[in-house]
Amino acid sequence: MTKIDRTAWAATLGATEAKNAFGHALETAIHEGPVLITKHQTPRAVLISVEKYEGLVQRQRGPLDALSDELDTLLDQMQTPETRAALDQAFNATPEALGQAALLEAEQSG
Repeated sequence: MTKIDRTAWAATLGATEAKNAFGHALETAIHEGPVLITKHQTPRAVLISVEKYEGLVQRQRGPLDALSDELDTLLDQMQTPETRAALDQAFNATPEALGQAALLEAEQSG
């Protein structure tokens, strides 16, 4: 488990205390910051405001959204009419045509 920096919390409550004083824990999370909840002195959960949660989720989505956008751009570039025509030609080529293309490429490369 990751070591917990206890200075990062607005409050630390035991599980029983958090259960019995949930309203107080909730208000603390909303107005002061995250509340660390422990069970037998072991960190088990964190109570945070919706705003804090949304910020964390947004930070996680950032890199994934960027990668998704990059993939969409690459797919758009690959799906041009010229690319489609070339793929159709390659997939519909006869074995003889593929052999001729391979020989031509080998001559040009070597």
